[in-house]
Amino acid sequence: MNLDLLAIAAHPDDVELSCGGTMLRMAQQGYKTGILDLTAGEMGTRGTRETRAREAARAGKILRISWRGILGVPDSDVQASRENKLLLAAKIRELRPKTVILPYWEARHPDHYRASTLGYEGCFLAGLKQLPVDGEAYRPFKILYSTAYANVRPTFVVDISAQYERRKRAILAYGTQFLPKGPKKKGGVHLGLDELQDEMNQLARHYGQMIGVRYGEPFLVKELMKVDDVVKMEVRSL
Repeated sequence: MNLDLLAIAAHPDDVELSCGGTMLRMAQQGYKTGILDLTAGEMGTRGTRETRAREAARAGKILRISWRGILGVPDSDVQASRENKLLLAAKIRELRPKTVILPYWEARHPDHYRASTLGYEGCFLAGLKQLPVDGEAYRPFKILYSTAYANVRPTFVVDISAQYERRKRAILAYGTQFLPKGPKKKGGVHLGLDELQDEMNQLARHYGQMIGVRYGEPFLVKELMKVDDVVKMEVRSL
């Protein structure tokens, strides 16, 4: 399979929250998109491995994803171990994505920032001809970092105004996470899930305003951006 765009994240629903609108927009433009969840989210307070898998499948259909899979790394223990890097490198060789979206390398949740390291190193190792995994050596052309969770200035923002409502539907497909049945249980551990959907929606509005549209999703790249026509650049300065 040759994917145009692959998003790699620690848990089911991470992609929908951070770059779901971008995934949908690219699919609508005719690109073949995919999502690789590193874990099944089995350590989450809400839901089970089975229910989260069903929710992820529904969300993927809403976002028109061409392929979705789980790498099988243990939830709450995402590590850039040799074993995990080889697993990911083999998957990269199989899917052959041109562009990969990774989480930003700093985050509150250890699985998120470790997913960034694992993702980068797996993509790099996939290009080593002598690597002891199946498939022809291959490396993605471009790596983008989703900065939705990070307090950093992005390199660019994707306009997802037309995709916003469908992105919201994809997020809410995770009913165990964002639409739990019954009264909320009181406990000693704060669940960020209770505010996360609203926060992500506010961030989409914030980044949209920064580029003069209603909703946007932010990304960072480590390389300089090439511009061919400075007269036709979008987003006004004054």
